[in-house]
Amino acid sequence: AVIVGADRIAKNGDTANKIGTYQIAILSKFFSIDFFVAAPKSTIDLTIESGKHILLEERPDIELKSIGKQKITLNEVNCWNPAFDITPKSLITAFITEDGTVWNDD
Repeated sequence: AVIVGADRIAKNGDTANKIGTYQIAILSKFFSIDFFVAAPKSTIDLTIESGKHILLEERPDIELKSIGKQKITLNEVNCWNPAFDITPKSLITAFITEDGTVWNDD
């Protein structure tokens, strides 16, 4: 099984977490590995309908355009550097909170 955390869980179960979580969820689904999200109930935000409505923090693009102080791209290169990604509920086996486990099919 795979267990990840969450920074925000929308009303429909879509989950925001550190960048790379979505890719791990896709691989878990492909290889038939259970994918759990463990988070406190305070992470669930019922005012946000779905992952489409979760605002994602963006990191400075210079983090991708340089290694240390050495630039590795042309000035004209634009980068999108999100700190989080959204994992859709359809890829999540269950949610684990302090009150127990809620399975995706519940």
